[in-house]
Amino acid sequence: MAKSRNNLLGVGGQRKKLSRADQQAGGPARNADRKAAEDHKQELVRKMRERAQAAQADGEPQTDAAPQEEQA
Repeated sequence: MAKSRNNLLGVGGQRKKLSRADQQAGGPARNADRKAAEDHKQELVRKMRERAQAAQADGEPQTDAAPQEEQA
């Protein structure tokens, strides 16, 4: 029997296995969004630390949302 040329199932190699999150959210674009959010967060943290250091250098008391308790 002659080899069938119409059945191309399996031709072209294997596909990459995608996680469920990559299938639903588009993969690379989602990772780029996460990176942008992380960069934004790091920038905010850096600014807050600079302000705290400047306030401490000026002699003003540091105002934190959660004051630290000293242990005896």
